[in-house]
Amino acid sequence: MGFNIAIDGPAGAGKSTIAKKIASRLGYIYVDTGAMYRAMALYLLRENVPASDAAAISRKCREADISIGYEDGAQVVYLNGENVNGLIRTEEVGNMASASSPNPDVRKKLVELQQKLAAGADVVMDGRDIGTCVLPDAQVKVYLTADSGVRAMRRYKELTEKGVSCDLATIEKDIIERDRQDMTREISPLTQAEDAVLIDSSALTIDEVAEKIIALAGTK
Repeated sequence: MGFNIAIDGPAGAGKSTIAKKIASRLGYIYVDTGAMYRAMALYLLRENVPASDAAAISRKCREADISIGYEDGAQVVYLNGENVNGLIRTEEVGNMASASSPNPDVRKKLVELQQKLAAGADVVMDGRDIGTCVLPDAQVKVYLTADSGVRAMRRYKELTEKGVSCDLATIEKDIIERDRQDMTREISPLTQAEDAVLIDSSALTIDEVAEKIIALAGTK
């Protein structure tokens, strides 16, 4: 069995950035669950499944095999053995991913694939329910959070640096609403696993958070 690090937490807490840094430092695979949902969306598009046809999505999603590996040091998403990195970032795929990802059968299939990946490799995985549902036996579980105002400011800086005009108060309002939705959704709500270590990143740098999690992994 691989050594698994599960990082959960609300939007804007820095989960993906920190998970990638830890994976790079430790030589683990960073499992980009979002990219896996996009690869599934690409498969459904290729199979001409309408976004509105939940039954067809449920039926066809079982035929897709999606995994993550590395080629020349870069993360690669494989769909039925094909490197689809250059095909999953289009708007069409994004729209299909939004339509198909809430489907319970799509979620079930991808969780199975994520668990299979984690069973055979050392991985870092981040999301909303990794420690509670996807990898309940992970050796290290972290619940990463930050004050909503801090998360909003991070997002504001990120957007303004890209030249996007935005309003800080609106961003914080959206983050608070996203938290509410994630924590109250019917399937796999965002919650801290009983055995997860709580880390508040409000006053910490990305490197400081990464060091804390790497230290946790070193004690296992």
